[in-house]
Amino acid sequence: MQIDLQNIKDSSDQFSNYGIILDPTQRAWIEISGSAIENNVSQIKGSLKEKCKFMAVVKADGYGHDAKLVSEYAIKGGADQLGVATLQEGINLRRAGIKVPILVLGNIFTKEDLMICFHHQLMPTVSNIRECLLCNNIGKEFQKKFSLHLKVDTGMSRLGFEVNDFAEKFDQIISCEYVFVQGIYSHFASADEFNAMEEGSFTQIQKRRFQSILQQINVEKYPYITIHLANSAATLLSKEMHFDMVRVGLSMYGYNPTLKTKINMLLQPALLLKSKISFIREIDKNVGVSYGRNFISDKKTKLAVVSIGYADGVNRKLSNKISIICNKKLYRQVGSITMDQLMIDITNEKEIKVGDPVLLLGSEGGFSLSPLDWAKESSSIAWEILCGFKNRLPRVQVT
Repeated sequence: MQIDLQNIKDSSDQFSNYGIILDPTQRAWIEISGSAIENNVSQIKGSLKEKCKFMAVVKADGYGHDAKLVSEYAIKGGADQLGVATLQEGINLRRAGIKVPILVLGNIFTKEDLMICFHHQLMPTVSNIRECLLCNNIGKEFQKKFSLHLKVDTGMSRLGFEVNDFAEKFDQIISCEYVFVQGIYSHFASADEFNAMEEGSFTQIQKRRFQSILQQINVEKYPYITIHLANSAATLLSKEMHFDMVRVGLSMYGYNPTLKTKINMLLQPALLLKSKISFIREIDKNVGVSYGRNFISDKKTKLAVVSIGYADGVNRKLSNKISIICNKKLYRQVGSITMDQLMIDITNEKEIKVGDPVLLLGSEGGFSLSPLDWAKESSSIAWEILCGFKNRLPRVQVT
């Protein structure tokens, strides 16, 4: 049989009234509350020590929330600067019209990329003399100082100058005519642990190492340099960690990373993960569900198929461990989570129908489902859960 391609093409006029853009809530989607971001930033900034600045960390597309939207509302809430992980993330924000200072937290090590960074008025993180000299040469070429932040490794063993010889390196850097040291910072390895504020904890050791290098370089001589150390956990735990600026990520999105410590503010999760029921069926007793048949019905069971899966960011390790809200009631997920779909047990439920929305993360009907819960059930962390939501989930802004 031969297909008449011409007729297929011509028949498109019959569907002109249907449009060509899908409803973003057609299958599965994420709802983002800009006002929640704004409120969280405002609350946290209000708790900072006097004159302390707020850097909103919007890397990984704003922890999966949409970096542009998050940036705009974080700035409304009082954020002074933004932090991104990659050069491209910073460029995207500049192209979106974001004007505030932006620090690239990842390492940029080629002259070409540093030139692009300079062109877009982004501040690179510098961890060695070589990159400082590259920045100085670029600044000299354009007769304009290149603003950057120096990072010191106090215990992450990742990026940063060595503590032992930072003072010597700093003297070389500060003498570079076309380099402007905008900031000096380090990063905590375990500030979210329950004993972080106790004397002898690794967090306290890192803090002392950081303070030591600041004393060695006599940082008071350079009042224009912004000193920053605190992440979300350290920001919430103690004003002693605030210095000149804090870098807030997870808490800005509405979650407390210090799991065993209560905080004196009401953070509002900014993300709701939703999908729809696409099919309903009944199975008999002793029937397997999904790949591997790791759920076997113990009675006649009614199942609803939900149009979301691990390709969207719902980790397969969560299979048979999570619940989902539909019509303000809680239903357990059963069987292995598949690439594009998962199943829930709706036995004895007569009201649910195909097309009904379901809530996978968020609060409704007195129930609350959090990425912190998912992290615990999948031996992960909330950061990974949020950053794992894929681009095929449309982001829909709500109030």
